Amino acid sequence: MKLAVIYGGGRREGNTRYLTERIIAGMKVDRMEVDAHHILPVIDGRHAAEGFPSVQDDYDGLMRRVMEADILLFATPIYWYSMTAAMKLFIDRWSQTMRDPAFRDFRTKMAEKQAYVVAVGGDSPRTKGLPMIQQFQHIFDFVGLPFASYLIGEANKPGEITTDKQALYQADLWNEMFKQILK
Repeated sequence: MKLAVIYGGGRREGNTRYLTERIIAGMKVDRMEVDAHHILPVIDGRHAAEGFPSVQDDYDGLMRRVMEADILLFATPIYWYSMTAAMKLFIDRWSQTMRDPAFRDFRTKMAEKQAYVVAVGGDSPRTKGLPMIQQFQHIFDFVGLPFASYLIGEANKPGEITTDKQALYQADLWNEMFKQILK
């Protein structure tokens, strides 16, 4: 079993990173920083005779790594009640991947994985972050990716996540769960 973390946040020392690293502490995982890669927006070719145009960026390399994983942990701060633009840009390109012969059986392979989401936000994130969780649910349903669970932490200023005892407790539970799964 292989776990891949898909980081959507831009702060390497941010609250989402802290909580995610607590979840995966002591494990070998594939960490992907989507914002550190050159990913171009999707050019919608669903209805064009020639289909989607070829794109020269880092996206395909990241997708190969996603396809190798059994468990996908999407980690994103909550920005304006949703995921970060970097995370959304990465997921938008799935439209192209579903029609790309290089990723044959995309949906079939996604159905064999498990998805988890960890998100951190300020100002009542366990309520205001739910539209983002629902968005992830719809995305995962569309591609057949089973959505196992999510964790929302509350923090605004750097380091503030360390005061969210509920999120830290749940992160520790996930850590033990993933260690058992990845044995």
